[in-house]
Amino acid sequence: MNATNEVRIGLVGVGRIGRMHAEIVSRNVPGARLIAVYDASAQLSRDVAKDLHVDAAHSMEELVASDDVDAIGICSSTNTHIDVIEAAARAGKAVLCEKPLSNSLLEVDRAIALVESSGIPFMVGFNRRFDPGHQAVREAVEAGSVGTVSLVRISSRDPELPSLDYLRVSGGLFVDMAIHDLDMARYIAGSPVVQVYAQGGVLIDAAIGEAGDIDTAVTVLTHASQAITVIDNSRRATYGYDQRVEAFGTLGMAASGNQRLHYAEVSNSFGTSAQPLQRSFVDRYAEAYQREWVAFVRYLRDGGPSPVTVYDGRAPMVLAQAAAESLRLGAPVGVDGG
Repeated sequence: MNATNEVRIGLVGVGRIGRMHAEIVSRNVPGARLIAVYDASAQLSRDVAKDLHVDAAHSMEELVASDDVDAIGICSSTNTHIDVIEAAARAGKAVLCEKPLSNSLLEVDRAIALVESSGIPFMVGFNRRFDPGHQAVREAVEAGSVGTVSLVRISSRDPELPSLDYLRVSGGLFVDMAIHDLDMARYIAGSPVVQVYAQGGVLIDAAIGEAGDIDTAVTVLTHASQAITVIDNSRRATYGYDQRVEAFGTLGMAASGNQRLHYAEVSNSFGTSAQPLQRSFVDRYAEAYQREWVAFVRYLRDGGPSPVTVYDGRAPMVLAQAAAESLRLGAPVGVDGG
């Protein structure tokens, strides 16, 4: 870092999620300063740079190698992550990389080797770990407030179907969507996974099946602690972005529920009405993304272990591949390293 102890960030990828990250870093992260952005679309780079009053790099390599940049945020498409990680490792730059690290477990292992050999500070962007509600459930489990955890339940349902173009390159529901929930299961239960059993199908839109994916799934995980996690996923919940986490144990339960536009209710002789759920992951997890960046900056300034290690990035990919295999076989699949 520089003499002022300010973390200077360069951001690779400023599409929808990357632009959100850029805005958060430039406006809402104490101790951090956005220096430059790069996107494969030069026009997008220029537009975002102009709006945020930062530089637009001409190439990823230029941004990563810049002496004015201390750390790299990787928000580009998944298939580019490893190349950016390699460039950052060569340059000795810290990295916060959006999930997943790659759609290929071999490439994830390559990322691990790069991080280990270079010694760069590295954090995976599993933002839901930093959601205040979800984090409170984890803290209740750690404190023993719910006793010994026997059951974790996670519901994760999107309000709108993704585009078919996205589905064709996303890696499938278990990789691009359930990857968050597979990570959350390990995070909440505090125990690795030893068995995966997944069922799913095309129950919403036949075009999703024609694209080689499913739109509905239930995944049952058995942890090394013998706790069981049940995850349900749907590509479309007409009522909004449905995100719930619950840990049930011998002494009680901790739960994190949905967020609404606001929490006023109207009651009269016809009944009670409430506001709808948030419809965008950007809105639902805005605070989590901001807290994620704050944790990254604190990690770089204070040292200590990464808040979300490169190995935390590998484990959900192992589970996602096991879930896809379980779905294909129609049987549970044992895992090592989950």
